[in-house]
Amino acid sequence: MSPPEEPPMTETAPMRVGIIGCGNIAAAYQGGCKHYPGIELIHVADLDVDRAKERGKEWGVPTASDVDGLLNNPDVELVVNLTIPAAHAEVDRLALEAGKHVHSEKPLALSCAEARPVLELAAERGLRLGCAPDTFLGSGHQLARKCVDDGHIGTPTSATLFMQGRGHEHWHPSPAFYYQAGGGPMLDMGPYYLTAIVNLLGPVVQVAGFTGKAFETRTITSKPMHGQTMDVEIDTHIAATLRFASGAIATMIMSFDIAGHTLPPIQLHGTKGSLDIPDPNGFGGDVRLKAWGNDDWETVTPLEMETGRRGAGPADIAASLKTGQPHRASGDLAFHVLDVMECITRSSQDSAVITVASSCERPAPLEAASVAAP
Repeated sequence: MSPPEEPPMTETAPMRVGIIGCGNIAAAYQGGCKHYPGIELIHVADLDVDRAKERGKEWGVPTASDVDGLLNNPDVELVVNLTIPAAHAEVDRLALEAGKHVHSEKPLALSCAEARPVLELAAERGLRLGCAPDTFLGSGHQLARKCVDDGHIGTPTSATLFMQGRGHEHWHPSPAFYYQAGGGPMLDMGPYYLTAIVNLLGPVVQVAGFTGKAFETRTITSKPMHGQTMDVEIDTHIAATLRFASGAIATMIMSFDIAGHTLPPIQLHGTKGSLDIPDPNGFGGDVRLKAWGNDDWETVTPLEMETGRRGAGPADIAASLKTGQPHRASGDLAFHVLDVMECITRSSQDSAVITVASSCERPAPLEAASVAAP
């Protein structure tokens, strides 16, 4: 079924957005800002001012500058923080202190200790703090959520989460930070999978995990650093078991040490059947259902909504401010996901089952006939 036409622009002015960090992912957010009528990109900034100006000219953005220039621009209402993970908490703090709402790339911070003051600052200032991933707002995962909420698999009892590959050095132009503190498959890709499963099942209460790495060094095969060797400073294979407040149990593997595999990204199982759920690193994809007693998987009829794209989270913040409702890709959700990842590492280090101290609400589902974000 074809998606409905995009809603017309409303008379209400869109929320004015500034992007900090003009690296690899920035183009996707720029496209999202053009797509969603509730937000408008007016300023781009980077530590490399020349790069910011180049991107600004390429994208037709009226203002480009260093970071201070953006933070001091009174017209910017919402900052999209696309800096490296090690800078997320500090840049979020600076933006909040400048009186601006924030949507950060994932993870929220490198640790819960680093993230907690940022959450508290947002609450004190009455500002919205959001965080990627927002892919669960896409048509694929919203359809999976509807299947769960409508009882198609009965009571959810278990899930599997698999992200396995050979790492980023074969495609990323500057992959070294993926193998330093703040990188690795868990902090890099774990947020997609954990956010998706929390959206479906609710918060995690206990974890047990083991972590390790296959290689002490890696050779870059992408350009422009082809042939250079880099040290692997963090664990690159993580296996964990998660227990949810609902009672469901999930098995999770995140790895950069796998040459190839045939395991599905996410499957969810319940008392009436099973769901095959698309890659949470994307917005779309088919959802398949296998009911108890059926021999075959059946593709679930798609929702009448757009697939979605980067920028859904910032657009949802803008919409939530108009309605007074909580935004979905929230700081509380991102903090809980970060806490779960941190607890998995601690479990491996301590050889113990760890209780997750934080919790969060399941984000409200989108209306079936709506776009991925207003």
